[in-house]
Amino acid sequence: MESFKITKIRGPHKTTEEDLLTEEVPLKLMAGYKCIATLICSPMDLEDLVRGFLLTSGLVRKPEDIGKIVLNRATWIAYIYLNGGNEPNLPDSGWVIGTSCGAGAFRFFDRPDQKPGRIPESFSDFRINRLLIKKLMADFKKRSFIHKKTGGVHSAALADRRGIIIFREDIGRHNAVDKVIGRYVLENHDFEDKILVTSGRISSEVLLKMQRFRLPLMISRSAPTNRSVYLAREMGLTLVGFARGDRMNVYSAEDRIIV
Repeated sequence: MESFKITKIRGPHKTTEEDLLTEEVPLKLMAGYKCIATLICSPMDLEDLVRGFLLTSGLVRKPEDIGKIVLNRATWIAYIYLNGGNEPNLPDSGWVIGTSCGAGAFRFFDRPDQKPGRIPESFSDFRINRLLIKKLMADFKKRSFIHKKTGGVHSAALADRRGIIIFREDIGRHNAVDKVIGRYVLENHDFEDKILVTSGRISSEVLLKMQRFRLPLMISRSAPTNRSVYLAREMGLTLVGFARGDRMNVYSAEDRIIV
């Protein structure tokens, strides 16, 4: 966060005050001599972001493929070293991926080998109570420290039936999701009984990130898009939107929510 002097106008009154703004940086991802992408992001938890982006966009298939990530905060470059020397296989795209959508990642899902499928039928046993959703969203809101100070970031969390496991914030809603996944894969590869929580709208590229890791359920304070609902129904994922207090909308696989 950075402090700026600004002018505040409230009706006929004008004052000069200090205001906190969230930071934004362009993080260039370099693999070998290639710039594979530039992520417009918040400057914290960047290793989590890079790892999550590589995995959720399909650039690498498993966490063990990533040997090392070296960050240079003076130049905002992340140097990526893959195990087995596979850097030449990464695309030399230089795409700038902004904060509004994961367009770069979405291109990777357009490849025939990245098409989404249904999650395993065993996921049908996964259930959570609406009271747990209420509790998770209350905790989620309390943790959103940077958002409370600036109003300029999105939040994401990974949770289970006991509560929130990992929480991250970023100016990009898909970046926040990548940070959560990028951190959790260091500790555990099992997402099948986990819940993804987000503050942003649920759009198709976020849903595809979720499906890649077989996350059965996503909860948001915001709305889904029509495409995300079509995909969720096709893949057997549960989408919960507008989760605020005792109110929520369930758009797909509603049997997972116990009232």
